[in-house]
Amino acid sequence: QVQLVESGGGLVQPGGSLRLSCAASGNIRSFNVMGWYRQAPGKERELVATITSGGIGNHADSVKGRFTISRDNAKNTVYLQMNSLKPEDTAVYYCNIRTGGTSYWGQGTQVTVSS
Repeated sequence: QVQLVESGGGLVQPGGSLRLSCAASGNIRSFNVMGWYRQAPGKERELVATITSGGIGNHADSVKGRFTISRDNAKNTVYLQMNSLKPEDTAVYYCNIRTGGTSYWGQGTQVTVSS
């Protein structure tokens, strides 16, 4: 089993920044992929960004140039730095880890971009 604990969501004005964190614990294989997904009201959950344990990152086109995913393997923690936030970035953001053939999800953290 793997547990994920997210933090860092909140309310921010358009153009502002937030940093999300997600700490993983439990049975984590050395090779794994951690990532962030989001789900806005009435929409399906979508990929935001992923990063492998080797540090290879992938970002959705909608966030490229604004969001940056990173990780600290020693802490089994993944981060999402979100800059130049837009109202359309408003969603519940979920942390995910894929390890040992299994996918685990965090409880989600709300990000609201509004003036």
